Amino acid sequence: MSTRKTSTPPGRAPSPRTRRAKAPADAASPVVAAQPQAEDLLRDPSLYLNRELSQLDFNFRVLAQARDATIPLLERLRFLCISCTNLDEFFEIRAATVRHAQDFDVPLAPDGLSPVTVLRRIHERTAELVDAQYACWNDVLRPALADAGIRVLARETWNARQRRWLRAYFREEILPVLSPLGLDPAHPFPKILNKSLNLVVVLKGRDAFGRSGHLAIVRAPRSLPRIIRLPQRVSGGEHDFVFLSAMLSEFVEDLFPGMAVRGAYQFRVTRNSELIVDEDEVENLALALRDELVGRGYLRAMRLEIAADCPEPIVRDLLRNFDLPDNAVYRINGPVNLNRVIQVYNEADRPELKFPPFQPRQLAGSDAMFERLAAGDVLLHHPFDAFTPVLELLKQAASDPGVLAIKQTLYRTGRDSPIVEHLVQAARNGKDVTVVVELRARFDEEANLGLADRLQDAGVQVVYGVVGYKTHAKMLLVVRREGRRLRRYVHMGTGNYHSGTARAYTDLSLMTADPDIGSDVHQIFQQISGLAPAIRLERLLQSPFTLHDGVLERIEREARLAASGRPARIIAKMNALNEPQVVRALYAASQAGVQIDLIVRGACTLRPGVPGVSDNIRVRSIVGRFLEHTRVYWFGNDGAPETWCASADWLERNLLRRVETCFPILDPAIAARVFREALQTYLDDNTNAWELQADGSYVQVSPADGEAPHSAQSALLAGICG
Repeated sequence: MSTRKTSTPPGRAPSPRTRRAKAPADAASPVVAAQPQAEDLLRDPSLYLNRELSQLDFNFRVLAQARDATIPLLERLRFLCISCTNLDEFFEIRAATVRHAQDFDVPLAPDGLSPVTVLRRIHERTAELVDAQYACWNDVLRPALADAGIRVLARETWNARQRRWLRAYFREEILPVLSPLGLDPAHPFPKILNKSLNLVVVLKGRDAFGRSGHLAIVRAPRSLPRIIRLPQRVSGGEHDFVFLSAMLSEFVEDLFPGMAVRGAYQFRVTRNSELIVDEDEVENLALALRDELVGRGYLRAMRLEIAADCPEPIVRDLLRNFDLPDNAVYRINGPVNLNRVIQVYNEADRPELKFPPFQPRQLAGSDAMFERLAAGDVLLHHPFDAFTPVLELLKQAASDPGVLAIKQTLYRTGRDSPIVEHLVQAARNGKDVTVVVELRARFDEEANLGLADRLQDAGVQVVYGVVGYKTHAKMLLVVRREGRRLRRYVHMGTGNYHSGTARAYTDLSLMTADPDIGSDVHQIFQQISGLAPAIRLERLLQSPFTLHDGVLERIEREARLAASGRPARIIAKMNALNEPQVVRALYAASQAGVQIDLIVRGACTLRPGVPGVSDNIRVRSIVGRFLEHTRVYWFGNDGAPETWCASADWLERNLLRRVETCFPILDPAIAARVFREALQTYLDDNTNAWELQADGSYVQVSPADGEAPHSAQSALLAGICG
């Protein structure tokens, strides 16, 4: 079957040839075919995949990139590291959430699995993933890198000259900052920082005080590099590296003079990292968060990684110390901090082993953004289009004498952000600048606290958002006096105001001077910063008020069209999907005959292809060079399509417990471009796509016989979509 590439929505997405991937751990759940129009059957737990297991399964698709020989070698290494970092965050957040549900008897999710069952399946599936990660490193990437002249040297391969240099480096640079701790009644087990590198050392003999040695803990301070690069004059290779963990294991006896080291085993503990602040009980959210951040690295343990050859009694001692069950330990055949090998990617100056660089398209007329937007809306598709026009709008607003006010939301910005520089300059130039800083942006809390302080010091009015609702909306509003009237200029996007991620994530930006959109954005800012009542918006949908209902209404409208014999179509692209009402609405629409295509990068709790329930629903995930981050909702609407972009996924938290925005694409030409670039080309992808099956497994798509390969991201980079 050949892949169709059209600029108008087809009746059904093409189905290129596929290869089956291994089913996730919950694939054994029975799939029950519900009868049409039976609402109770649409709640049957067997119709829902588990969110945590679905999220975990995403990392197998990332790891598949590391195994793909068609991808440049160092990029494959990067994908391996991404899968490892993702797994860390999974345990810090998702697995910790399940453990919390177990402790506090939280009601079951729609899939009906108990927290105990989910934790057991997480362990089983994670064990498979960890084995696959280290097999990829030990058997595939490490040898391939060595063949390419990039060596990560194992201890047993060090020659005499390398060993001399490494021992000298250890004694001069590492040993002085180590503080080994012998375990005895006077020295109980120390606190172990989240994701830090540690060694448990087995000792024999007596120290200077006559104390018998048994066990000691060596903690590697975070100030130490986890990968050490050897000088070329010593090693003979230009790109030779050694793991810190290997050096600690090899030279650990230097820390215990006069005693015999019988074994040294690296380990690492992953802890819950979800900060919990009772916002109703604190007078100052920023102060409360600062207090919570102090102890974040020592919250409840969730996972223990330890060397594969560590004796079982020591493993038992560590599990007891961290209050972990047996299904929380993972024996590692390699360094426990494998994600740190990303340093090799960063330091190896081998451009031929990386993706070729690209220059994003620049917007014509961006040197005069107000005039450009006054002439019509602008769509930017990042990273293929430069983020520069967004920066230019803010920069020009900061110095334009006609600009009176600037309002912006900041969720993640990155260090040394030019966005912040322009906001500070605008305040210094006398503009009224208001910034909504979301202090609870996960893992960016500390950075955002510092950002808020800096903005306030510059005279910016900083708002921390709404108690109980994270402000995840991406909005920038500029109010400018033009003659006798005020005009509003707006930027809205699906991604953060972060120049770095704008080159690594796919996202859409709309820049407009539409008065209705400008008025809506103004009202939302007033609502966030003040104590405004519910508002009626002309153009936008907003969480937690109208977005959820708006999505349901449009899904149900397509269902009514299909039931009446009219063409009905839904295409949506997002990062994750789990909101039960939306899933049920999609099932009902499928039963009515609506053709539905969902492009969901990560977790998806909907089961496609269930007879009588979701026969007309197809779900695919795209994993490629760039992280897919765009949120687009498209509804056929009986020949008058509606195209929406949003900051929100179809997750419970986004639709019901966050401040989010969803904005329409009103210009027909721009709407056609969004359909072509953000939806159709991804439905046509037969290179980087994975299709979700009814049993929860993913099948990798490949071109049919005689069919040309098509990668959506490659086509967008080449500017050949449509």
